[in-house]
Amino acid sequence: MAAWRFRLSLLLIWLLSTVVDRWWWHAFNGIPAWDQADYLNSALDHGRALGLIEGGGWQGWQALLDLSPKIPPLASLVNGTVMAVAGDAPVQAAWSLSLWHGLLLLVVAAWALALRHPRRQARGFALLAAGLVAIAPAFLDLRSDYVLELPLTALVTLALWRLGCWWDPLRGGRWPQAIGAAIACLLALLVKQSALLVLVPALAWVALQALRRGGGRRVQLLAGAGVIVAGLLPWLHHNWITTLGGTNRAVLESAAREGDPGPLTLEGWLWYPRLWPEQLGTVLLVVGLAGLLLWCWQARRTVETRQREDDPAAWRWLVISLVLGWAFTCLSPNKDDRYIAPLLPALILLLSRGWWQWGQWCVQRWPQRAPWLPSLFLASGFLASSSAGAMAQIDRLSNRHQGPLEAIVQRAGGGRSGGSPTTVIVVPSTPDLNQHNVSYYGRRGGGQLVGRQLGSSRADVQPVLAQAQWVLLAEGDQGSVRKSARKLDRAVRESGVFEQVEQFPRPGGDSYSLWKRRGDQPAAAGFSEQFPVLASGLAAGPAGLDPLFAAVAVEHMLDGHFLYRAPVRQRAMARLQQHPDDAEARWTLALLAVLANRPAEAAAHFAALERVMPSNPWPSAYRAVVTLADWNPWRASAITAAARRRFGDQPLLIALDDLSGVLSGALWRLPEAIHSIPQAVTSVESALQEKASS
Repeated sequence: MAAWRFRLSLLLIWLLSTVVDRWWWHAFNGIPAWDQADYLNSALDHGRALGLIEGGGWQGWQALLDLSPKIPPLASLVNGTVMAVAGDAPVQAAWSLSLWHGLLLLVVAAWALALRHPRRQARGFALLAAGLVAIAPAFLDLRSDYVLELPLTALVTLALWRLGCWWDPLRGGRWPQAIGAAIACLLALLVKQSALLVLVPALAWVALQALRRGGGRRVQLLAGAGVIVAGLLPWLHHNWITTLGGTNRAVLESAAREGDPGPLTLEGWLWYPRLWPEQLGTVLLVVGLAGLLLWCWQARRTVETRQREDDPAAWRWLVISLVLGWAFTCLSPNKDDRYIAPLLPALILLLSRGWWQWGQWCVQRWPQRAPWLPSLFLASGFLASSSAGAMAQIDRLSNRHQGPLEAIVQRAGGGRSGGSPTTVIVVPSTPDLNQHNVSYYGRRGGGQLVGRQLGSSRADVQPVLAQAQWVLLAEGDQGSVRKSARKLDRAVRESGVFEQVEQFPRPGGDSYSLWKRRGDQPAAAGFSEQFPVLASGLAAGPAGLDPLFAAVAVEHMLDGHFLYRAPVRQRAMARLQQHPDDAEARWTLALLAVLANRPAEAAAHFAALERVMPSNPWPSAYRAVVTLADWNPWRASAITAAARRRFGDQPLLIALDDLSGVLSGALWRLPEAIHSIPQAVTSVESALQEKASS
């Protein structure tokens, strides 16, 4: 096959699949559920931060990094840019999925070209692999669902291919290959942390091989590692605390809540293989596996003949990366069909070799019909696989969530430019109405309306009655909420504080209702009045933390735009201009910096408090904590050492001193840290219990 025909055919595969995708999006468009709306919000945020979408503008790198506290920003940056061009409706934003799919097809075709010889024959094999990827039900699903697995799969596949090129014993080991592989790994990691499940074992394998072979590969390995670390460092340094917390909730807590099988059980190891018939299509899987068996059975040919047609090293790397990635993915305690998606292209490449073998078998058995019989066989298999996948996909898409969300948001004043910042308290949590998709529809078109969920605790009732302006309730199914949400629902309906604005029917006979605070029921004094008092409570140590963060957590739901921060900062700065040693102003500014994830700024205010309050040990303790959070254990060690000289051996200061010492390189202090840190935790817990009982 000529090169231009190969490129044109690959482009045609992408165009045909994109036409089908766009038809599905328009025919079965629905309301994005929790995850989908969250990712759409992230794309919208990043598009605004880049100044590409109405309602935002460039505010600096730190403000940009603030937008990705749990998941790396690369996909949202790309998706937000596409949204700026295509539009911010879900069906328009989904054009980014078509672009990521195009990249996936290119990478799969390029990897397939490296597996087969000669080049002319390899192009046919590459088109076969790309075509199977295009019709696989798993990728039909990902192309019609606004999640991050499609960009993740495209970039993980790119990284595995480039790592294999560098690892190749004969043609690898070149500098461009090493840097290219490092950049590909970096891009995959900047999409989602779950890329580690596939890339960590692959990187470990190639690293061991590079160290064993020595020479320039060791230097290239170090340089590649430097590229990955340097690229990840800005985001990871800024968001490492929230990233760890989010990963713990998404992996460990979610696995425990959903009852997923453990990593050391047979069910856990078979969890993903049992999904392959559904993800790949039974025809694709069965024909491919049978063809692989046929390939092995016909391997009685000479080694030279096999090497002329297949590259043994390239196939070996494909199998190694596939097996290692599958093993590590199985070891993850949280099981989900999306987590195996990054390995499906490699699996399809392997199955494509089985399909190709059937074509060769047809040629060998009926050589007089060679020009058309293999093509007929492959076309019939394609038709069977794509038909089964399309029917399953249409069945799923026809049940997409519908509801009155857009009408509700418009009634509350969201979804249009020029509106004032508004927060709507969302009590129910259903796929067609939740805090995430309320925020997304409320901020489309330059809008400033956000949704926030309350009702997970009975303590939420009083703050909502005292301060909330808009509340969304549900009649009938409440979705995935706790029983306490029903108490909040009743309080809003029966208190007389709110009046119903409008009721919106939803499919199934239930409804949603929008409530607004009555004009004769003014909201209580703003949180900006309470904030300085709560911040000053930090001077009491751990006893002041619990009421502070409980109040802040509720306020951040009631005020989704954090409007209290600007007046609080202005008043604190004004007090400092008049009295530079004003302790309340320093506590206020320090806490604002902590909440805004500005550890260096917070450390400066805590340092000032050390001077203003020389007999209080807590400014030093807080300063050490935020300095550690800023990845400066050497400075934190100096702070805690000085504090211990002034205040004696308090449990928390001892623990912080030992911890910062170990992190700064004093590994001999590890036994002391193992002993002092639990003691400090016990001390803090005791102080909190005493505060609660008093």
